[in-house]
Amino acid sequence: MPTKPFYVSRKVILLTILVGIVAGLGSVFFYTLLHLFTNLLLGLSGYDIPTPAGEKPLIEFHLNMPYNPYLLIVIPALGGLLSGLIVYTLAPETEGDGTDAVIGVFHRKRGIIRGRVPIIKTIASAITIGSGGSAGREGPISQIGAGFASYISMKLHLTDREREVLVLCGMAAGISSIFKSPFGGSLFGIEVLYHRDYETEAFVPVIISSFIAYAVFALFTGWNAIFETPHYIFSPFELPFFALLGIIAGLISRAYVKIYYGIRDNFFRKLKVYPHLKPMIGGLMIGVIGFFIPESLAAGYGWIQVALYNKLPLELMLILIIAKIITTSITITSGGSGGVFAPSLMIGAMIGGVCGILFKAIFPNWIVDPAVFVLIGMISFFGGSAKVPLAAIIMVAEMTGNYNLLMPAFLAASMSYLVAGEESIYEQQTMTKLQSPAHIPEHIYTLLEAIKVMEVASPDITVAEEDMTLIELEKLISQKKHLSLPVIGRNGKYIGIVSLFDLLSVDPSEWSKKKVRDIISCKFAYVYPDDSILKALSLMLQYNILRLPILDRKKNKVIGEIAYDDIAKILYYKTRETI
Repeated sequence: MPTKPFYVSRKVILLTILVGIVAGLGSVFFYTLLHLFTNLLLGLSGYDIPTPAGEKPLIEFHLNMPYNPYLLIVIPALGGLLSGLIVYTLAPETEGDGTDAVIGVFHRKRGIIRGRVPIIKTIASAITIGSGGSAGREGPISQIGAGFASYISMKLHLTDREREVLVLCGMAAGISSIFKSPFGGSLFGIEVLYHRDYETEAFVPVIISSFIAYAVFALFTGWNAIFETPHYIFSPFELPFFALLGIIAGLISRAYVKIYYGIRDNFFRKLKVYPHLKPMIGGLMIGVIGFFIPESLAAGYGWIQVALYNKLPLELMLILIIAKIITTSITITSGGSGGVFAPSLMIGAMIGGVCGILFKAIFPNWIVDPAVFVLIGMISFFGGSAKVPLAAIIMVAEMTGNYNLLMPAFLAASMSYLVAGEESIYEQQTMTKLQSPAHIPEHIYTLLEAIKVMEVASPDITVAEEDMTLIELEKLISQKKHLSLPVIGRNGKYIGIVSLFDLLSVDPSEWSKKKVRDIISCKFAYVYPDDSILKALSLMLQYNILRLPILDRKKNKVIGEIAYDDIAKILYYKTRETI
């Protein structure tokens, strides 16, 4: 059924506060669990992953084992096996990227997420990432926040639209908190659903839940930004280089998406093994890569920080661009549980780092600090590959506490977004709201409300007179092949509708004695020319008739009719015009 456009109610606002609190606490729990699993699992190999300057674990735990690169092959495989068994046994929908899953739930499942999903996603993702899987924490925390929002919405019997909006609130709140980016996370929530559109109606509840979740998370982990960055003063001479970086990032993001889905479609989907075992196979593959390039394992935030300190060599950053694309693609498409945000930021950071060093070498007087290109690379690459340029700009600015880079960031992200084309790392995105099943009832309502009866009216109408006998009525119905007819009185004014069902309810032996006025059952079914076809359709459904008379508003006389078939035809042609 068509529904009115969504308006935020007090009930939804109150629930966004609750969703924000729970998402913030969920982020604290997952943040702590992830640090523990990373130190426990990868710690067995003695591999010590650097951490960003602004991130400190809430619980210090270190195994202090000697470095053994051979264990880097085994640990991701064991982590993949354990994660796969948990996921595919208990909640198969938690495999892969959590954010893409939430996008799909919003568009195609009316915001319904099973209650067990947040719990399974939390555990499986901590194991996947903690054992070295190249995945990020945005996917898990998206499903944690969205899962609770869906659960509480169903318990309170909210409408589909209210539930969908609260699911967005949960996703955005989780991302805003764990990345300490309340405004950027809010924009991400309303931007990530579409290639070229925004879920603007949800912005107010999303921003409320996001800032609350951020405040809850920061109370436990501190208010400082995640990354420590160099001080940057904008120079217009660097703008051409930022634009070039955006173009390069956009081209690589296209390749990234093709490789990502190519590995999934051409390898893992064709692999004839139980799905429970695919994450183990993926883990073994990334373990082999990690043996030679350990920096390609896990989320990679620490290596972004090292790059921001200008301490990563050019050769290693070049290798990491390719290695991180491959390990991320293998981890997620094999069924490993995690997200693509953090790995995408690392890929973008390496692209920016390489470009910054090369630009500085060729134009030493124009480039002040190549580390700034690391930040712009993060923004432009993820903005292009995920179709969230605005959110990427604000999120990275908040994650670094550096707002001086907004001008070059907008330029580079815009160039990347344009060059990246329609390919997106989030497969469940739709182009605009018009293609989203979640908005179909709303679009139908708007369209039905906009079209007036006069646009569809037919002046050719057959009427029955109140003094007709039922025998005469039966002949008229048979001749015109209509299931119902409007009835006019002796003065020519409309008095109601008579249907074939009304006629058949009378014994045929009485047809010669009774008049049409004796069996009229529908006296209030009519429309005026300036009424919407939404009203006409509602009356047809209410009275179970396929035709309605159109009355002159002043004279109350029948001047035409509108049929259900006419409404269907105009809807067909109108929708074809918009597609």
